[in-house]
Amino acid sequence: MPDVQRYDHFIGGKRLAPDGGQYMESVDPVDESPVAEIAVGNATDVDTAVQAAQQACSQWAEMRPLERGRVLTAVGRKLRENVDRLGRLESDEMGVPLGMVPTSLETAASYFEYYGGVAPSLEGESIPLGSTQFSFTTHEPYGVIGVITPWNAPLNQAARSIAPALAAGNVVVHKPSELTSLTALVFAEMALEVGLPAGVWNVVTGLGADVGTPLVMHPAVGKVAFTGSVATGRRIGEIAAQKIMPVTLELGGKSPNIIFEDADLDAAVMGALMGFVANSGQICLAGTRILVQRCIYEEVAQKLAGAMAMIPLGRDLPAPSLGPIANRAQYEKVLGYFEIAKQDGATLIAGGGPAKDRGLYIAPTLYGDVDMSMRIAREEIFGPVGVLIPFDAEEDAITVANDTDYGLAAGVWTRDVSRVHRVTSALQAGQVYVNTYFEMGVESPLGGYKNSGIGREKGLMALKQYTQTKNVVIQL
Repeated sequence: MPDVQRYDHFIGGKRLAPDGGQYMESVDPVDESPVAEIAVGNATDVDTAVQAAQQACSQWAEMRPLERGRVLTAVGRKLRENVDRLGRLESDEMGVPLGMVPTSLETAASYFEYYGGVAPSLEGESIPLGSTQFSFTTHEPYGVIGVITPWNAPLNQAARSIAPALAAGNVVVHKPSELTSLTALVFAEMALEVGLPAGVWNVVTGLGADVGTPLVMHPAVGKVAFTGSVATGRRIGEIAAQKIMPVTLELGGKSPNIIFEDADLDAAVMGALMGFVANSGQICLAGTRILVQRCIYEEVAQKLAGAMAMIPLGRDLPAPSLGPIANRAQYEKVLGYFEIAKQDGATLIAGGGPAKDRGLYIAPTLYGDVDMSMRIAREEIFGPVGVLIPFDAEEDAITVANDTDYGLAAGVWTRDVSRVHRVTSALQAGQVYVNTYFEMGVESPLGGYKNSGIGREKGLMALKQYTQTKNVVIQL
């Protein structure tokens, strides 16, 4: 095996070797060469991390919110100062082009800065009960939060959950994906340099069954935030139900992007394209079902195919560009859907196979003549694959858009303001973008309907969801 760096857990402000002494490879998807060795954790490592978090809990929770906020703002600043270093690690592990990395990491920094600023806003309320009683509420942290994050935007996804959890006075045990653990391990240690107390953010790496499950089951963990698949989310929900523990679950999507005949077609085509190829399609919010009014269907299909042909593929490229699929298992899954599409009778417009002889690259792919009976219209592929679905009337578009087990996001392209209000109110989705796609700041809540999850991340709503409300009534 080539000489690569070995990474231990980060627990209680220190690097800690795994209890079982085992390590696993982290692999570069461009050439499948080893990037690093990652500690393989177990339940003992999880317990050690939870204990370290508990020891740090009182100090952090009792800190004045304004002071906590200053620390988190400094953490965000530290991240911005290290975008190049962290971006290289993230690119090495998941193949995202270097020109695309800064956007993701700068957003991660924004989470710490935003929640640093709003940390003092967790104010209670007074409740009028007459002149003989005084009633008020407070928002208190849960204590230890388990955060489990996926591989498709490693530090961005971690910051989205960790920043509000810490702002609310909680401490965190973080289990990143075993495929993309490096930025969490490196940056959690960096955060100590700007004042984050040891034990407030702990990172335990390894497999879901060995680390994730013990973390969710641990009796001292008061809440879990999970981003990932519906199947894993269900298992976490079952354990949480047995514990009577709250969870935030941000799960999959099969989001519709609806283009009406009066839309600005050039803008709609580019928005729809980036809606399913950004990050090589490895985004849960991806607008992979492109619903197009029939009278403009052929024009949109032609414009989309032309725009797809102009997208460069490779890692050492400026934005916009596409990298490889982040791991071989996902690569094989996406390739498998091409055969499924063929069997179901979909028309291949562009792509439909590997893009290069070397590396896990898949060509941006578009199918036409798709209907909701086909698996490619119903199942989350998690690759740069879009499907075109024609519709006639506005009511038809709404029916097709809502004909899914998911409800994470949706897009609407139209110049008609009345239609905007009618359609957005009828769509069963947690986020609806109008005449844009993916344009949502850290201030806006994120979450899904139906199988796309429970609870909300981002914005002030997330901050309150990392607290429990206490009511105090005083007899005067």
